[in-house]
Amino acid sequence: MATTQKHATIRSTTILAVRRDKQVAIGGDGQVSLGDTVVKHDAHKIRPLCDGKVFCGFAGSAADAFALLERFEGKLERHKDNVRLAAIELAKEWRTDRALRRLESLLVVISEDVSLMVGGSGDVIEPSDGVIGIGSGGMYAVAAARALLHHTKLEPKQIVEQSLKIAADICVYTNQNIVVESLGS
Repeated sequence: MATTQKHATIRSTTILAVRRDKQVAIGGDGQVSLGDTVVKHDAHKIRPLCDGKVFCGFAGSAADAFALLERFEGKLERHKDNVRLAAIELAKEWRTDRALRRLESLLVVISEDVSLMVGGSGDVIEPSDGVIGIGSGGMYAVAAARALLHHTKLEPKQIVEQSLKIAADICVYTNQNIVVESLGS
């Protein structure tokens, strides 16, 4: 059955964060697809917050993600840049607020101290191995990142870049127009 544009699902994004020692990196691809058509190749899905001390990547509806990013930034200001507390407060509000509950997006948040995935069902997940992936190609990128993390000495920025390229070779909703940001020494 052919997908019509009216009922087409918007698919996009592979976001990956990798932490090693005192370094952390987050990256995303640039593809946005509507059904089986690529409608944008160079979307930027990584946003700096707190004057570049925090980066956030999103997968899902862009409008929903931007609404969540605004709320998250407000919570960061209110909680004096405490990323973990701001993420928990956002997740609580996202789950309980009637309007926010309908938002369809996932966030990955990194700072020098913490890497978190934040979801609308109240989830705030900090991975035990420092690797988080979301979006259409997220699990492909996670698998590649874990292999590179355990079997190479590459820095997180290099691991994110290479893992996203591997995901792009597998996932039709991921491209090789990659943006990577990093924090730490």
